[in-house]
Amino acid sequence: MLLKDGRELTVRKAIKSDAAEIVDYLNVIGGESDNLLFGAEGLGITVEQEEEYIETENGQEGSALLVGLLNEKIICIGHITALPKTHVAHLGEVGISVLKEFWGIGVGTRLMSEIIRVARESGALEALHLGVKADNEPAIGLYRKYGFRETGRFPGFFKINGQYYDEINMILNL
Repeated sequence: MLLKDGRELTVRKAIKSDAAEIVDYLNVIGGESDNLLFGAEGLGITVEQEEEYIETENGQEGSALLVGLLNEKIICIGHITALPKTHVAHLGEVGISVLKEFWGIGVGTRLMSEIIRVARESGALEALHLGVKADNEPAIGLYRKYGFRETGRFPGFFKINGQYYDEINMILNL
């Protein structure tokens, strides 16, 4: 997948040997943006816990943990998590993140394209849903470009440095 700057982004399913690099990646992105569910403190997970998560995500029908690599370095992560309960098993929850130095060159676009392709090919999902911080205009624009539509808001979902922000809930029917 070519990026706007001509470099090649490789997107593939994560493997257990990616776990240490993923943990390091998560610790970096938490400090780069207030658009995630965690901050600079990171997720507080071990490499072993990440290895288990990789196996769980990639072993469950309709779920996948994807990594995007540039020159063998993970620069973005995307996931589809199929909901496990019978009455919501047709839905997949989506999340993406990109290292800040790679914002604005098409990484999120390429990653979202691959997420949707994987979700459709799984045959297990009928719709994807996500939540996004209401002031994250670039992400909202990306999701709309792929056909996600707003279904509602969760007022005050995020609390960052004592200030509250709404979450916009969005869905894409596959």
